[in-house]
Amino acid sequence: MTHDPDPAATRASAQSASDDRSAPLLGLLDDVATLLEHARAMPMSASVLVNKAEVLDLLAAAREAVPDQVAAADQVVAEAEKVLTRARAEAEAIVADARLRAEKLVDEHELTEGARTRAAEIIARAEQRAAELEAGADDYADSRLAQLETDLDAVKQQVLAGRARLAGRKSS
Repeated sequence: MTHDPDPAATRASAQSASDDRSAPLLGLLDDVATLLEHARAMPMSASVLVNKAEVLDLLAAAREAVPDQVAAADQVVAEAEKVLTRARAEAEAIVADARLRAEKLVDEHELTEGARTRAAEIIARAEQRAAELEAGADDYADSRLAQLETDLDAVKQQVLAGRARLAGRKSS
């Protein structure tokens, strides 16, 4: 069976058109739709002739792309956890440094009262900085996960639209 567009070429152009991690899967779904749209119609029927091997190859490639989407989500979560871990480590280092400075100030007899006040300020600033770092890490993780959710929703909508087209053809 022959048809105009080459699914491999369509997939390659979809992959090169975007750095988005969902592009390979979306391209494969587009290839399946293109294959069905350009398939030769059976006379007096809503059925079409398609190359079984070609459809199975596209579906197998799509199945392989789905774990990539899951891996992308895992990577975003891992990246966010690394940022959060670094932020906590930095905050702990700031707090530890503040405590060391506070201890040194308290040890000096003439400056005992001033040292306590200064130590409290340093600890408060360090705790504030730690809270800011943690909030920033949380915001970053949330924004990355929101983007991934949007990407996955787009893929789901394309899958649903494709299935609806197929169902429409079956009922015709």
